[in-house]
Amino acid sequence: MAPLMTTQLLLLLVSVAAVWGGQPRTMRARTELLNICMDAKYQKEKPSPEDKLHEQCSPWRNNACCSVNTSQEAHKDISYLYRFNWDHCGEMSSACKRHFIQDTCFYECSPNLGPWIQKVDQSWRKERILNVPLCKEDCESWWEDCRTSYTCKSNWHKGWNWTSGYNQCPVKAACHSFSFYFPTPAALCNEIWTYSYKVSNYSRGSGRCMQIWFDPAQGNPNEEVARFYAEMMSGAGCHRMGPLLFTLPLLMLRLLS
Repeated sequence: MAPLMTTQLLLLLVSVAAVWGGQPRTMRARTELLNICMDAKYQKEKPSPEDKLHEQCSPWRNNACCSVNTSQEAHKDISYLYRFNWDHCGEMSSACKRHFIQDTCFYECSPNLGPWIQKVDQSWRKERILNVPLCKEDCESWWEDCRTSYTCKSNWHKGWNWTSGYNQCPVKAACHSFSFYFPTPAALCNEIWTYSYKVSNYSRGSGRCMQIWFDPAQGNPNEEVARFYAEMMSGAGCHRMGPLLFTLPLLMLRLLS
């Protein structure tokens, strides 16, 4: 065999060995996406039972990333959590505010967000969630209950006036109904927290979308959803290996001929 061909064959075998050898580590990494907490300001290091979680945070009592104190603060206006004022354009309706409390509980308490956790370099957190597939009914009811309340911004992550110690509308930002800033349910759920959520076409009970809130008596449906997406991510590397493993014998024959 010519020296050049020998070198090519050795390089090919080394490449395959590296990819193949990396698969178990990738698989193990994907299993670690289940039952974890974010590296964020108020979340625990590991999920554990919290049998006294407050009101809208109560579905996570059996296994939570939030503490009892965090769950109580999640229900307060301008709480110490983030000093966020829901009533920045007048009093928010109780039906609308209920969704934001549930959203806060979901963010702080859920141990099922692993497949969507991303590293960030922010002063108040090291990780965030991105494109969590939110069940369409959850988004639609959130928008319906909030569309007559008022706000002055479509992105609530940034751009506020914090000089008073809590968020106020920026100068020249006019207060309008939610339906003005968020003309559709998708606009609300996708944009308000910079694509933390991405509205799904799937419905509750499908096993393919996350519920912001659920009846704990029926179990936590988000566990199944997180497992599905973690397994799907695990399989991605194996699927990519398929074409390479198929063509390897042909390449070897060609080099040896």
